Amino acid sequence: MADTKRIVIIGGHGKVGLLAAGKLRAANYVVDSIIRNPDHGDDVRTAGGNPVVLDIENASVDELASVFSGADAVVFSAGAGGGNPQRTHAVDYEAATRAMAAADQTGVKRFIMVSYAGAGEDIHRLDATNSFYPYARAKHDADAKLRESMLDYTILGPGRLTTEPATGKVALVEGVGNDWPDSKRVTSRENVAEMIMHVIKTNAAVRQTVNFYDGDTPIAEVMMR
Repeated sequence: MADTKRIVIIGGHGKVGLLAAGKLRAANYVVDSIIRNPDHGDDVRTAGGNPVVLDIENASVDELASVFSGADAVVFSAGAGGGNPQRTHAVDYEAATRAMAAADQTGVKRFIMVSYAGAGEDIHRLDATNSFYPYARAKHDADAKLRESMLDYTILGPGRLTTEPATGKVALVEGVGNDWPDSKRVTSRENVAEMIMHVIKTNAAVRQTVNFYDGDTPIAEVMMR
């Protein structure tokens, strides 16, 4: 149908990407999910997405732009998975910035970045020798680059990710205070997918960063601000 909206998910075989594809497809979006390994195509199709094989670590801006062209939004939910600082920088920063450039080049204004709740502070409180530092630096710098862009971005910063089912309820990090226990500084991957769908469907939180944990307030209510 001519009025069908298309979403491109980068990191289409990740757990969040698969969950988001299913929710967006159920809401009548067409979802093109970028994956590196063609063997993951069946998983993407089962979730509700259309697999697009492209290695974002090496893809050029023009190659990304060819996939983005005509899309209504891009979701960056890819990650190198840690363990290799060079690859972490290549995927979580360099590929992310090329995706921003490609979105800008093709006129796709809406850009959803899946980051994490500590991305704004961790590089200031972690020692550079900490094994987590390369990831924290890459995400911090990618988020900063996105804020400098002219894109209608939303940066989503979940807490420590879990495999619990979605509750559809969250708490903003800025509202919980320092006494919020570490055991509650978690976010269900499916709640992240719910947030992705919500900000796309309602166009909420444009040019905003939303850091959140699982909580007690419905997403729609939290995002009315």
